[in-house]
Amino acid sequence: MDSKGFDRPGAPSSGGTRSVKVMIAGGFGTGKTTLVRSVSDIKPLTTEETLTQASAGDDRLVGVAEKTETTVSLDFGKISLNDSLMLYLFGTPGQERFWFLWNGLFKGALGAVVLVDTRRLASSFRAIEEMERQNVPFVVALNVFPDSREFPVEEIRDALDIPPHIPVVACDARDRASSRDVLVALVRHLKERSAVALESR
Repeated sequence: MDSKGFDRPGAPSSGGTRSVKVMIAGGFGTGKTTLVRSVSDIKPLTTEETLTQASAGDDRLVGVAEKTETTVSLDFGKISLNDSLMLYLFGTPGQERFWFLWNGLFKGALGAVVLVDTRRLASSFRAIEEMERQNVPFVVALNVFPDSREFPVEEIRDALDIPPHIPVVACDARDRASSRDVLVALVRHLKERSAVALESR
């Protein structure tokens, strides 16, 4: 795994390509592994294990009863958005019992995508709080499931207490183009933040 550029996200690596570490976060069963798999240019590294009856007390399957596997460490993939920008994608585990891993995973991250299942908004509260605690810029991606209801974006903002400057976009984590659009939205958000920071100096 090439980690060049992780300690200084955005620093040019050989050939003039900039490598950026991006986190894919969200609650249990919101589609993090699916997004990494759909958009990665390489076969992604995943650490999924089969859900068993022994974990039933820890992994709440309300709303995701069809889920059979869960990430126990991280997912990893990468995608070239263009000739000069490479994103390294790190998917976080969603269950509370694995949240202790988040601190290490977020080291060196330049930005994040928080996936939200609109059927279970509360499952992503913790991820949004973590972005704010770690001071990691992020966008919110509303993952559309077959039985998802459509809600006005402002209702989602109010329900999750998302500030106006944070982009909120809809996506289908199973679709490569849709997932790529989410990452483009994040990069655009990071550039806008940088421009504002420079103007304020």
